[in-house]
Amino acid sequence: MALQQIDHADSEIQNCIDNCLEAAQACEWCADACAGEGEEMAECIRLCRDVADLTTLHARFMARDSDYHADLAAVCADACEACAEECAQHDHEHCQVCADACEACAESCREMAAH
Repeated sequence: MALQQIDHADSEIQNCIDNCLEAAQACEWCADACAGEGEEMAECIRLCRDVADLTTLHARFMARDSDYHADLAAVCADACEACAEECAQHDHEHCQVCADACEACAESCREMAAH
C-alpha cells in the first residue's frame, strides 16, 4: 500500500484517510441514487456532495502532511455529522450505507482535529 511508504502517515492518519475515501465513495453513490428520488432528497444530495469534496480534500491534505489538515479535519467532521444525520432519516440502502460511512469518518476526523 502506498500509504505505508509515507513516513508521516501513522496508523491514525492511515485510518482517517481510509475513512475519508470510503465516505467520499458512499456519498457519491448516495447523491447519484438520490437524484432519482425526487425533490425531497435535495438536502441529502447537497450534503453528500459537500462531504465527498471535503473528505477527498482532507485525505489529500493528510497525505502531504499539510499544516492545515487539522483545521480541515474539524470542518470535515462537522459536514460528515450533518450528512450522517440527514441520511439516517431515509430508508434507502444507499442512505444508510452513507450514514454509517459518514459517522466513521466524523469520528476519525475529530481525532485528527485534536492534534
